[in-house]
Amino acid sequence: MNFSVYWQHADAVSKTLYFILLAMSIATWTIFILRLLGTRQLKQQAYTQLAQALAALKAKLQPLSFEQRKAVAEQALLRQISAEKIQAEKGVSVLGTIASISPFVGLFGTVWGIFHALVAVGTSGQAGLAQVATPVGEALIMTGLGLSVAIPAVLAYNICVRFNRSLAHDLQDQAHGLLIDTMLQQDSNNPSDSTAAAPQSLARGQA
Repeated sequence: MNFSVYWQHADAVSKTLYFILLAMSIATWTIFILRLLGTRQLKQQAYTQLAQALAALKAKLQPLSFEQRKAVAEQALLRQISAEKIQAEKGVSVLGTIASISPFVGLFGTVWGIFHALVAVGTSGQAGLAQVATPVGEALIMTGLGLSVAIPAVLAYNICVRFNRSLAHDLQDQAHGLLIDTMLQQDSNNPSDSTAAAPQSLARGQA
């Protein structure tokens, strides 16, 4: 049985399920392709945003002590990393939802097709091949459509989750490097921290 025969015998429920699965498939491939094309750009943008987050705080860090500067810089980096993670996770939940529910949509179509087969048998009073072939074929097509949507969605979801984990580790490494550079620059620009600590230690020694 080809697809045209299935479409001629399908009712409104089966056609609605078909369009739902088609929309899920289009959404899956669209999100996945956009994520693949924007992977490198997203990482570079995240690095730039981290650097800009610290650059905006340089003037405010000048009058603070070393511990205060470190705490403020760490909080700014953590907040920016969280924002970049949220940006990277856009669409991933959609892939997970599609991967979870598309097999059940196909299964519902399968049950609906078997129901049609039973109704045909009950109406004709005969359990011949002519009465059950079309509804059973419809059920098998819906099963295949559900799996054809679910399998790519699962693979795309796992790939995106793995990319997000790799991005999180890269952002952590980049943030540590930026924090070290910022603290060293602030120390070189504020030698008063170390010079102020020296007289205090000398005073304690004389006492």
